[in-house]
Amino acid sequence: MTVTASTTPAHAQGERRFGRFNRVGFQTLLGKEVRRFLKVYQQTLLAPAGTALLFMAVFSLAIGSRRGEVFGVPFAHFLAPGILMMAILQNAFANASSSIVVAKVQGNIIDVLMPPLSAGELTSAYALGGVARGLAVAAVAALVIFPFAWSGIAHPFWVLGFAVVGALIFSLCGAITGIWAEKFDHTALVTNFIITPLSFLSGTFYSIRILPEPWQTISAINPVHFLIDGFRYGVLGEGDANPWIGMGVSLALAAFLFWLCHRMFRTGYRLKS
Repeated sequence: MTVTASTTPAHAQGERRFGRFNRVGFQTLLGKEVRRFLKVYQQTLLAPAGTALLFMAVFSLAIGSRRGEVFGVPFAHFLAPGILMMAILQNAFANASSSIVVAKVQGNIIDVLMPPLSAGELTSAYALGGVARGLAVAAVAALVIFPFAWSGIAHPFWVLGFAVVGALIFSLCGAITGIWAEKFDHTALVTNFIITPLSFLSGTFYSIRILPEPWQTISAINPVHFLIDGFRYGVLGEGDANPWIGMGVSLALAAFLFWLCHRMFRTGYRLKS
């Protein structure tokens, strides 16, 4: 009996087996992204948790006694959800952006581009890696913050929903920044002049109801405000805006960013040159 060797490439055979989705490649890249931040957990998990606790201590001690209650709860209880959400967003962004920039600077980005991974699989893996780090940071930070500011969770599904969508949005922003950036200075530029200001001016440390116009309106249309406020609503049961509107805007923004990141991977923008 004559045995004829298959001339079909291995990755094409894999596509026939698993459909158009390269499950093995996707899981491998996602696993690499998760192991990457777990390997240096002192920097990626413990340090952000310590920063969150420092914010809690400084703002609670400095202005907590003068603010009194906000939304009917002590100021520390109002502050905790905002700080947790800020930690989620900033670390989700940092995970995706640093991973891609490091690969580009070290010249091993080709190891990601050469395997039979589609633009959708690349986008999803980097995005979910950032989501995993953001949620992991939130879990560790909650352990050190909530013993001092625990008031229960009013709406767990809103908490989880806004945490995941917020981490997804900023992870996609991080991936887009990583693709665009050519050196670490570029990612620092985005972090210092876009990510940090949006986080701090979104109602993290205050309710936007106390702001005079036009700052109240400007803060209300800040997309990060919807994430902070929605997460706070889930914890306290009270917020500045309707959480359904906030979730709708956030999902639309996540869809647009996914499309943009997918297009950048598909065209090889600043990756194949």
